[in-house]
Amino acid sequence: MKRRKKERQQLLQATIRENPFVTDEALAKQFDVSIQTIRLDRMELSIPELRERIKDVAKQQLDDVKALSMEEVIGEVIDLQLDERAISILDVKPEHVFSRTGIARGHHLFAQANSLAVAIIDDELALTAKATIRFTRQVKAGERVVAKAKVTRIEKDRTIVEVNSSVEQEPVFSGEFIMFRSNQER
Repeated sequence: MKRRKKERQQLLQATIRENPFVTDEALAKQFDVSIQTIRLDRMELSIPELRERIKDVAKQQLDDVKALSMEEVIGEVIDLQLDERAISILDVKPEHVFSRTGIARGHHLFAQANSLAVAIIDDELALTAKATIRFTRQVKAGERVVAKAKVTRIEKDRTIVEVNSSVEQEPVFSGEFIMFRSNQER
């Protein structure tokens, strides 16, 4: 059942407010309309395109990564509060998947989560001491993986980081990373 324009636009605004990383393609599928209709709705509502929304989120507050260079983080970091939380986005491209199946290689999802767990540490030295991970669904080329990291505990020389990755808010990966950090005062 198609919704009326006004109702669809209200739901569109709420959906984008809840998940600013949602693509026009995903919105079109969700609302059972064309991509062009979504783009016209966004224009009428003055909602910027995805790349601009990502930049806006990134500008809100981004600390400097200490334990590695920003280029070493797998995916694009769009939010980082050292020793608190971080978010990165990875667009799965053909080079990330098995050619026969089109399914993303697990080490790319792990690398995104692990590098985010390193990046979140407010220390010059951060190494993964142990990781407990779980893949919950396959990821295919063309999908966007949003990884959210959260520090759950800080001890003397260890930090526990929980990372949850999703595609269109559907969980695809989760992990608990026990990170070694130097014994320096924070």
